Amino acid sequence: MSQPPQHQEPPGSQAAMDPRPDCGEESYQGHDRLRGKVAVITGADSGIGRAVAIAYAREGADVLISYLSEHEDARETATYVEEAGRRAVLVPGDVSDPQHCRDIIARAVDELGGIDILVNNAAYQMTRESLEDIPDEEWDFTLATNLSAFFHLSKAAVPHMGPGSSIIGSSSVNSDNPNPTLAPYAATKAAIANFCASLAQLLGEQGIRVNSVAPGPVWTPLIPSTMEPEKVAEFGGNTPLGRPGQPVELAPVYVLLASDEASYVSGARVAVTGGRPIL
Repeated sequence: MSQPPQHQEPPGSQAAMDPRPDCGEESYQGHDRLRGKVAVITGADSGIGRAVAIAYAREGADVLISYLSEHEDARETATYVEEAGRRAVLVPGDVSDPQHCRDIIARAVDELGGIDILVNNAAYQMTRESLEDIPDEEWDFTLATNLSAFFHLSKAAVPHMGPGSSIIGSSSVNSDNPNPTLAPYAATKAAIANFCASLAQLLGEQGIRVNSVAPGPVWTPLIPSTMEPEKVAEFGGNTPLGRPGQPVELAPVYVLLASDEASYVSGARVAVTGGRPIL
């Protein structure tokens, strides 16, 4: 796959991308791995979050779709969830606000009856060529969105989660191979992997499993909305597989980690990087 140079304003829209990412809308087939479960997914309007939402619904889960403000993309994701015969709850808002994180969990409990799976996937990044170019408020917002939200969501969700529940954090290949122009983002992705490892130990006695997924370059709205057009055109070409991943290619890993098939998998970081190694 290659993509032409393009640019959008953050947070970006899946509908405006060329080519549109493949989130499994036409291809993903479920096998009842998550029948009867309730999942909360942040950043579920597009990209990896949409692919996970579609897969979870086709595996039998009801889904709360948390997103910032991309209403058209989010409604489209909800349509795919409902076409799979599952319930979809749309919750717009900014996860950098701790109270909004608590409200997300409360909505899942009130409207879907509980929570079995929490996927912390919403993220912000911006390309900056030097340390001096990073605004103080951008550093704070990146940490609040990518990392602190995970803490607030998890703290609110755990009291409602029973044995067999699963928490999954979206880390990144940047967690130990950081792109210097994405320094705040890379720092949060390393912290997410570390936080998941801590939570796996803290929550093990409760039967709650915690893992992280480390994607490599994946074609999502984050890319054209945070990179220069010429970098977008080259995106993913330097992987051993020679291309960026499609969101649908991440979904099976998120399904596995959420399912009872991964009953002894906790504290892991799973790489889906197109061949780039992680340590």
